[in-house]
Order: sequence, then structure tokens, then C-alpha cells
Amino acid sequence: MIKSAHLTASVSRKAGGLFDAVLRQAQSEQQLGAMVKAFGLRDENTDADLPAWAPVPVAAFPPGWPSGIGRAPGFLAELEVFAPDICHTHGLWLYSSVAAKNYGRKTKRPYVISPHGMLDPWALKNSRWKKQFAWHLFEAAHLRGARCFRALCKSEVNSIRQLGLKNDIVVIPNGIDLPSGAPPAAPPWKNLVAPEQKVLLFLSRIHPKKGLVNLIKAWAELRTSDWVLAIAGWEQGGHEAELKQLCNDQGIPFADIREPSSILHSPPSVLFLGPQFNANKAACYHHCDAFVLPSFSEGLPMVVLEAWANAKPVLMTPECNLPEGFQAGAALKIEPNETSIAAGLQNLFAMNDSERAAMGNRARELVESRFTWPQVGRQMRAVHEWILGGGARPNCVLDA
Repeated sequence: MIKSAHLTASVSRKAGGLFDAVLRQAQSEQQLGAMVKAFGLRDENTDADLPAWAPVPVAAFPPGWPSGIGRAPGFLAELEVFAPDICHTHGLWLYSSVAAKNYGRKTKRPYVISPHGMLDPWALKNSRWKKQFAWHLFEAAHLRGARCFRALCKSEVNSIRQLGLKNDIVVIPNGIDLPSGAPPAAPPWKNLVAPEQKVLLFLSRIHPKKGLVNLIKAWAELRTSDWVLAIAGWEQGGHEAELKQLCNDQGIPFADIREPSSILHSPPSVLFLGPQFNANKAACYHHCDAFVLPSFSEGLPMVVLEAWANAKPVLMTPECNLPEGFQAGAALKIEPNETSIAAGLQNLFAMNDSERAAMGNRARELVESRFTWPQVGRQMRAVHEWILGGGARPNCVLDA
């Protein structure tokens, strides 16, 4: 039985799409017979989200100084007690990288790194000075010491190689759980959207890299009473306030469902929903009519897979690294600029109900064939067996 540890910055919803990606990978490996434990830093949502990890045990540690990397001395000590055969670091630039590097050096046991888009050129430029500090302090050594990288897509392979890293690379995408059971309850926009109106959903971190400024500018240009733009997500760095000001500047009526006083007399064209989790998130996907992700940079976004699993057509940029969606006719391609997003919206608005349903069905079929968690779990098990010397070289390993 292989013992594996999954190391991540946060074991709660604060990690965004990384939370579901790491949690479900760990659970999938355990279901296939591995002994698995997750390690991460504690935050304000940890206690509420720990039950979601079951039956995978979790060790969560309060971050200390320096706060920029979340140093947690107990992290490495607990890792040594568990004594995994192999570690898997998810994400970069924080203390989980330090713990994986130090454990590997001390025990001579291998570790795998999933950058999750954090080595892409756009991501490296964001908060550049902090990342340069982390690079010289610990991240370069962590990256160079990895037995192999797990890239989500070919684009991420290029980002890894552009940094001069010669390690082995496997290409394994994220997975998704297909919705089942009774339909979710009413969406959070109930009573704010007329029955005849359609909803275009954005659900992700509200951050400048997500391209929402260009989306709102394009929305102002093509705004129609037939569609409402619903923006859901956890706000970062005051960006949501900037988007609301942009709506005002563009003359777009908007409402924030968390602030009843913000609901205008005229019907809102843009709705700010705030963070949506669990049943509320499921309701958003189920009841929307299409999904949009106009990002400048992504690893492999879980939110697109979630929208496809719910049979929704998607507008997304090539930077979302899911070219399969364009090839399968499950998504409309937009570039991360106002002009291209406006053209994509125009194409979406021109589609009838049958055309959108057909695109959504193709999306669901694509997810079922390529992006389920049992498939990902089997691939990762084969990689671990290969690294530890008990299995053949998997097909997902790239030639140098």
C-alpha cells in the first residue's frame, strides 16, 4: 500500500478551485487503496470545511511568521510522523513547498509538484517581488528537487520548461464529479431575474486576472434586457468594489444580493452574488443558461469543468487551457480583451434554446469521457507506482 501526503496552502474554501481539486484527488487515491493524508495551513474557514475531506485525514496548522509564506513549524514534524512514501505539493510560493523540500532531503523520498498554473507567465508577473523573494529563499530548490511535475495541460508543460526545469513531467488534468440526485434549490438570484430572462454566470475568484473589467465593458456595449450577468465569487484586494464603480461609470444598473439597499428601481443587468458554496454553488450552475471565464491566466479551471458537468455552454479564453472544449463544440472562444468578449457575447445572444442545449450536451459528454475523478485517480496511482519502482512508465509521462 502506497502512503501519500498532499501538501497545500489551505485545506478550506479559501483555496478556491484548488480546494476541490486537491480534496477530490486525495479521496480518489484513497478509494483506490492508498493511505492518504492532507496537510495545509489553517484559516477562518478550516473548521467548517474539514468534514468535506472525509475519509481522508487532515492536519491543519496555524500560520506564523513570516506571514507571507505562512511558516508553520509543526507542519514538517507532523509530516515526518506520517512518513509518506511520496509527497504531492499543490501550488507554490508558500510553506508547503518548504515542508516538501525539507522532507524530501531528509528522507530521500520523492515528491511530485502540481503548480496549478502558478508558473504561467502572467502568474509569475503578479506580485513579482514576493515571488522572486520566495524563489531565492526556497522555491527554486523545491522545484529542482521534484521527482516529477504534474502538469494540467500542454500549456503548463511549456511554462515549466521555459524556466529551465528538466524534471520528468506527467500531463493529467483535473477531474470533476457529475451532478446527480434531485435538482438544487432556487438560485440566489430568485426574484431578481424575470422568468423570461437568461443568466450568464461567472463564478470564480474576483481578481484582476479573471478579466472581469473587460467583460463588464463588453457587457455595457451589448447589454440586452434578455440576459443578466451574475458575478459570484470571493473578493480579493478590493476588486469587487472596482467592478461596481465600473458598472456605475458604464451606466449599467447592478445589484448586490447581500445589500438590499443596493437593489435599484430599474431591473439590474449585473448581479453581484458574493461567495457561493455547496448547495448554493450547485444551484448557480443548475439554473444559469451559460457560463463565462474571460481570464488572462489559468491552470486548468475547475469552474469550467463544473459548468460543463452541468451541461452548460461556456465562453472562455484559450488561457483557460481547455482546447478540448473548442474542438468538441462545448465552448465559444474569446480572447481576453473587450472587443473579442463582445463578439463572443453577441454569438451567445444569437443562439436559440436548442443550440445552447446542444452545446451543453456536448460539454457534458466531453467531461464524462475525459475529466472524471476515477480516471484522474487511476492515472495518479500509476504515476506513484512508477516513481516508487513498482510499475511501468505511464503513457501520461512526456518524453524529455
